[in-house]
Amino acid sequence: MLKLLPLILLFAYLAAMWFFSAWRLKRDLDENSTPLNHPRLNRVLAELGQAMDLPPVKAHIYEVEPVNGLAAPDGRIFLTRGFIRKLDACEVTPEELGSVIAHELGHVAHGHSRRRMIDFAGQNAIRLALSTILGRFIPGLGAWIANIVATAVSARLSRQDEFEADRFASALMIKAGYGTEPQKSLFRKLDRMSGTARGTTPAWLLSHPPARKRIAAIQNHETRWSRE
Repeated sequence: MLKLLPLILLFAYLAAMWFFSAWRLKRDLDENSTPLNHPRLNRVLAELGQAMDLPPVKAHIYEVEPVNGLAAPDGRIFLTRGFIRKLDACEVTPEELGSVIAHELGHVAHGHSRRRMIDFAGQNAIRLALSTILGRFIPGLGAWIANIVATAVSARLSRQDEFEADRFASALMIKAGYGTEPQKSLFRKLDRMSGTARGTTPAWLLSHPPARKRIAAIQNHETRWSRE
């Protein structure tokens, strides 16, 4: 039993991190969001729902300024206030925001949101374990190396999820009658809007794939689907 104690403690740590992260995120979203009821988006929400043989999609506005979308672990979909401001300023179209909502629905459909919370806890466990081991051999650098490794692993998993959610969004946007052009045109704007166009972060540490790769993947899916 004593031999299993470190493993039991690790799983207990992962569970505690998951529940704490989920609780903190839910509290923040509950306190800082309102139901999305925008006259330019209601039609899109209705048509996305109709494409899935469901009622209109429900979404919320997360009252923060960075341009982003979010799928919460409980299945709720959020657009940030910053994204809504871009819509009101006519910098993005309702159809482009519809592609964001479809993308977040993809995360929900594939269970990414819950898995990311677990990945986050696992990332911390990897960081802790590597820091302890490497710190014995490389004092002062062990923690830094452990952080890089844990971040790279997490980023790779996240990029895979993004491509999967993009594929779901493409299929849904096509079925809803919008096609994939709103999705691709938004990606062409995203780097500029989010302020990442001139970022210096290495590609293998990015949590989201570059926009050009996401557009290329969407075009490849369209070509393959047209042949089937």
